[in-house]
This record gives sequence, C-alpha cells and structure tokens, in this order.
Amino acid sequence: MRVIIMGCGRVGSEVSRLMSEEGHDVTVVDCDENIREILGPQFHGKIVIGMGFDREVLIRAGIEHADAFAATSDSDNANIVAARIARNIFKVPRVVARLFDPRRAEIYRRLGLATISSTAWGAERIRETLTHAELDAQGTFGSGEVSLFTIEATPALIGRMVNALVIPGEIGVVAITREDKAFLPMLGTEIREGDLIHFAVVSSALDRLENLLGIEQGGQP
Repeated sequence: MRVIIMGCGRVGSEVSRLMSEEGHDVTVVDCDENIREILGPQFHGKIVIGMGFDREVLIRAGIEHADAFAATSDSDNANIVAARIARNIFKVPRVVARLFDPRRAEIYRRLGLATISSTAWGAERIRETLTHAELDAQGTFGSGEVSLFTIEATPALIGRMVNALVIPGEIGVVAITREDKAFLPMLGTEIREGDLIHFAVVSSALDRLENLLGIEQGGQP
C-alpha cells in the first residue's frame, strides 16, 4: 500500500514506523527538516519537507498515486484541510484525520471524512476504568463507542447458550476460545467451564454486560 502520513509527532511517527516495518510504501510529510532523526533508522520510507496541505508538496509526496492518507499533525484545522484535499481533489481511497476536539468529529463525518479523536477515546477509556473496574477492554472502535472484552466463563455463564448473552445493538459474542482454539459460536453454542468469551459491547451497555456476567458494579463475579 502507498501511504502518505502528514505530521511527524508522536502519533504520526509511530504510525509511519509501524507501516514501514510492515512493508508499506510510506511517505512522511512534515515541515521539520530533522524528522529523519525522529523516525529513526527503522524507517525506510520517503520524507518530503513542507506543509502537508500544500498542493505542490502533496504532489511531490506522490498523492496522485496514493492508496491512503493520514493527517496526524497537532492542528485540527491543518488536518481537516489536508484530509479534504486528499479526498476531494486527489480522490485518495482511504483518508483519516486526527482530531483533538471531539466536538468537531460529527461535522466532519457528515463531510465523509473518517476521524480519530484521541481526546474522546482517552476520556471514554478513563470513564470505563473508573466505573467498570472488573472489565478491561482489549480494544475499541471509533472513538471508544464500541469495546472488545475477553471474559473467562463465570459460574453464572456455564451451561448457558450464547443467545442468552446477546443483546442486539448492544452486546454481541464475536468469538469463543476453548482449549486454546478460537471459533465463531452459533446462538445455540453452550458455554463451558474454561471458555474465554470475546464480547463486542457499546459503551452505554457496560452495566448490562456486568449483569449478564454476574458482576456487581465495582465488585467481583
């Protein structure tokens, strides 16, 4: 994949290194002439010095042939301008913009731009950790609206069917690991002792998940 990363701060540099290590053709655009030192020797991609929303700079970065573009600078305005140029002018198939102000996210989603708000994600994770101490998310989607949890089958679950654990639109069982092998369960799959149950849960349904698991809020199973 041919990828352009605009902005070489902590997020941009980490994404650039990760994708470079995975073998993608990565180009980093930043105004800092010292970004080669920031990226380190493990980065094998291309570097273009300049403003990430400047048309000529983006052309030098190869945006006309890019498969993906990520705007990760420390400026919401710069990220949105660059992302819109990439999407609307150069028709890059995959575009994402980092936002610090989560209040802007919905506006830009309506414009067809995918956004990542570390502020909203972090706030949601802190709230979950404080109010649902027994649940530890393995990952999230969007800005934390949906989380993934892995729970060992509690006494309250053993012998029950998967359909008893599913609440449409709120809680889903996406997989079960049994004897070190994962599989996709049917609604009629019976939960056994030792099973690891992998849930996808919307943030507003964490209390309901705790009730299903037999966990008292803030307590133990």
